[in-house]
Amino acid sequence: MIVSKTVTEQIQNASWIRRMFEEGARLKRERGPDNVFDFTLGNPDLEPPPVVLETAARILAENKPRSHAYMPNAGFPEVRSVIAGRLARSTGLPYTADSILMTVGAAGGLNTVLKSILDPGDEVILLAPYFAEYIFYVLNHGGQPSIVYADERFLPDPKEILKAVTPRTKAIIINSPNNPTGVVYPAGIYEELQNLLGSLDQQVLLITDEPYKPLVFGDMAVPEIPSLFKRTVVAYSWSKALAIPGERIGFLAISPLIEEAKELFDACCFSQRVLGFVNAPALWQWVVAEVGEARVDAGVYKEKCDLLWDALTRIGYTCVKPDGGFYLFPETPIPEDIAFVQLLKEEGVLAVPGSGFGWPGNIRLSVTVPKKTIERALAGFYHAFQKAKTRG
Repeated sequence: MIVSKTVTEQIQNASWIRRMFEEGARLKRERGPDNVFDFTLGNPDLEPPPVVLETAARILAENKPRSHAYMPNAGFPEVRSVIAGRLARSTGLPYTADSILMTVGAAGGLNTVLKSILDPGDEVILLAPYFAEYIFYVLNHGGQPSIVYADERFLPDPKEILKAVTPRTKAIIINSPNNPTGVVYPAGIYEELQNLLGSLDQQVLLITDEPYKPLVFGDMAVPEIPSLFKRTVVAYSWSKALAIPGERIGFLAISPLIEEAKELFDACCFSQRVLGFVNAPALWQWVVAEVGEARVDAGVYKEKCDLLWDALTRIGYTCVKPDGGFYLFPETPIPEDIAFVQLLKEEGVLAVPGSGFGWPGNIRLSVTVPKKTIERALAGFYHAFQKAKTRG
């Protein structure tokens, strides 16, 4: 057998997101695209802000010498200085270019830092519900995932996190606004976590995955975590903020408060290279340096989240209202979320079971679809709910 046993097993347990997305493609061929309502993939349906594409076109046309050559593994120093300046202003911490590593999206950044810190058997705490691929990122580098479950509002309890810490714990991965729930964790969670973990003899890294940070609703604000927790590494991506997920551009920001910040930076530079990322896309480094603070209109996602949330709760679903992002995570009317996903599929509605996020009994719905798709899918949500209640 040419494929390893490990990868074979991982494929069998692989992301439900892609599995359901591919099922959607099959159903669209069978039933026609107008009869399938696909809420599976978090693929932004907004186009990038015009200034982003205009800047990319101008930088490409300028064709400066060595524009497409290798650069330092961490990325262009001038770009890293710009990112550091933004973080210094928002956090009040003395970030410099040597705190920043430009990465191949947040996923590339997460794999880079995990490879840099993990020895075989080291543990990484994941907060359920979690982004499904975190499990594989940890396993990629010999680590062991340790799961801590959130409360009924999907908020983690720092005391439960502390209970999960063992002598092998190297890091905790935080994701807020959260995928799949859309919940924003308040500042008090990080302050309490700092107080609890700061009393330990061992050092635990907090890795905060922040691609949805700019997509918050109303007056909601996402705390500046490096200002609240000393040993923080930020993994950021412009995929959602600028609607450019296919361009794979992000960064790692290593807090200057970490005593071993230089050693970690050097290790990440090495790890990024040997993982095959080499460096982040050159063109897009220059683009985000100029217009990285531009944003898509999060109000578009809020409107669609509100529309779907209102409709689902009227039908009878229970759902925590999201604070940001573009997902809803309602409870299923029967405990078996995978079985309920099949009922939805009978109605032409595609959703991702919460089991894929470490949280059975819920489904994830992405509103990166046209408003009319949501409206036309509501009958399917209603009929599946009624079928489940009847069978239950």
